[in-house]
Amino acid sequence: MNKIKNIFLLLILAVLVMFSCDDDNNALVNPYADVNYAELAITDNDSIVKFLQDHYYNAALDSIKLIESNEISIFDSGKIVTKDIVRNEIDYTLYTFVINEGNPDPDKGFPSVIDSVFTNYEGVILANNSIDISPFDKKEQTWLTNTIPGWANGFPNFKSGKNITNNGPITYQDTGKGYIFIPSGLAYPSLNYQPSLSRPYDEILVFKIELLDLVVDTDHDNDGVPSIQEDANGDGDPTNDFSDNSRPNLPDYLNPEIN
Repeated sequence: MNKIKNIFLLLILAVLVMFSCDDDNNALVNPYADVNYAELAITDNDSIVKFLQDHYYNAALDSIKLIESNEISIFDSGKIVTKDIVRNEIDYTLYTFVINEGNPDPDKGFPSVIDSVFTNYEGVILANNSIDISPFDKKEQTWLTNTIPGWANGFPNFKSGKNITNNGPITYQDTGKGYIFIPSGLAYPSLNYQPSLSRPYDEILVFKIELLDLVVDTDHDNDGVPSIQEDANGDGDPTNDFSDNSRPNLPDYLNPEIN
């Protein structure tokens, strides 16, 4: 009996060792456990700056190309807007290339970091100083809300366009257009790794966007207070304010009991 018991225990131990050593078993092993996010933020920024210095925007092709002659780089175009953002106690710089600011009618102004936006977009990964790959995400005429920090802080550089729909498909003109260059820490950092979700973790993302429309003073929880005003700590980011002790993981702007 003892011999059978020992064999059974050895089998259990072998199974546990096998699973703990299996790098492909995401349920037990975090493949991003050794990431140094502070160092990654520095290398991400270096990669983005190099890309912006080595490429230019070709208006005729409406695309970004590698500099071949005397083209003016995106970095020196005068159309780059930067924003310094602290996330998880790490400093990041977001780069937004504004091709067209947008000319709406009526003029709704610029969206806040929390407003819902109606947009066309496609996202690619920046790797090896190139974005010449198929988009990992692409949508047309879709509403975005509760977005990643890079998106949320990039869209306020644009205005929407004019809705010229007339008994046909929804159509806009004079829209805001550009690119948002997002370091990994403002996109999908593996700090928030979830094995069940397929995301481009720890990658620099570049989104080509077109802002069609927006909801001014979006009120996500319908409590009568615009979400941008539910910013208890006054840092301009309503997503990190939690005032309800009974629901400590629910941000105020999504909590109708807090206004």
